[in-house]
Amino acid sequence: MTLQLYFARRFLVTFLATGLALAVLLGLIDLVDEISNFPDLPLRDVLALVLLNVPWANYEILPLVMTLAAVALFLGLSRSSELIVLRASGRSALRGLLGPVLVALAIGVLSLVMGNPIVAATAKRHNDLKLSNRGGSLSALAIASEGLWLRQGSAEGQTVIYAVRASSDFGTLYAPNFVDFATDGRPLRRINAETARLAEGEWHLVNAKIWTLDQEVNSEATAEQRATLTLRSDLTQDRILESFGRPEFIPIWELPRFIDQLEQTGFSARRYAIWFHTELARPVFLVAMVLIAAAFTMRHMRGVNVGLMVMSAVLIGFGLHYIRNFALILGENGQIPILLAAWAPPVAAIFLALGILLHLEDG
Repeated sequence: MTLQLYFARRFLVTFLATGLALAVLLGLIDLVDEISNFPDLPLRDVLALVLLNVPWANYEILPLVMTLAAVALFLGLSRSSELIVLRASGRSALRGLLGPVLVALAIGVLSLVMGNPIVAATAKRHNDLKLSNRGGSLSALAIASEGLWLRQGSAEGQTVIYAVRASSDFGTLYAPNFVDFATDGRPLRRINAETARLAEGEWHLVNAKIWTLDQEVNSEATAEQRATLTLRSDLTQDRILESFGRPEFIPIWELPRFIDQLEQTGFSARRYAIWFHTELARPVFLVAMVLIAAAFTMRHMRGVNVGLMVMSAVLIGFGLHYIRNFALILGENGQIPILLAAWAPPVAAIFLALGILLHLEDG
């Protein structure tokens, strides 16, 4: 037990040191990037953007931090001959993995339970601030049981858009209803259409009917019917998705309710379900990164090309990360089942690492 606590403590210290170093490096890179993107923005606002982006950036590189920390730990144990002493005492070196694996699992669970909601809030706020600093209007998107509500604004006023349903990319609205409001809140115009397709800088409406909302005019008597109609808009599909629809902007504990609400209103919730299960599998994937690093560095390094072993561990870790992302894309496109896309890469990585370790230790 004392031995496992020793290895666990060393791994935790190494992980924290590695994570802190990479966080500072990423923060400096992001600071330079934000200054170049917003040269006229006050330094205080630039620093606010950087600090809001730090949680998401570090959350994304957590598997890399885990791999580097494990590599540093096992290289240190090998160079100090502690693993040799462990084997000479009659114990398998695999027993030394229990402490780091449990620490990796605990870090993964904490990042899921506590880190994910923090990252979701800061990432959403960071996106909103960048959009406002670029001069764009913040679109408000809400999905309710009766359909989709969207708001777009300009200096001339606001437009509230309602649709029964939308395409999966929010590029096409079905049975939309546009209501224009003046800057003082007075309704000016209402437009109903069969469909509305979002193009660059405008909505293309099909079979539109237009009512002028004026107390001195009979709206129905003066209503116009048009086969096609074009309305200006500063919205884009990316902006609509970013305003509410990105899975990473929604805390993990709110995702099941959000997925149920989407499915009840007829929208595709596949990308949110994929993200939900991928996040649940994150602790398993972090354990896999520790085992992969151990498979290449948990040996006596005399006469071994250390650089090649470290590079192999890091490259395989990167490869598994990209395979995981590729499986995520396949799952979002419906080419493979959701559970397979989310859980197969981390589970396969664990079995791969265990196979290599058992071959080297007991083979």
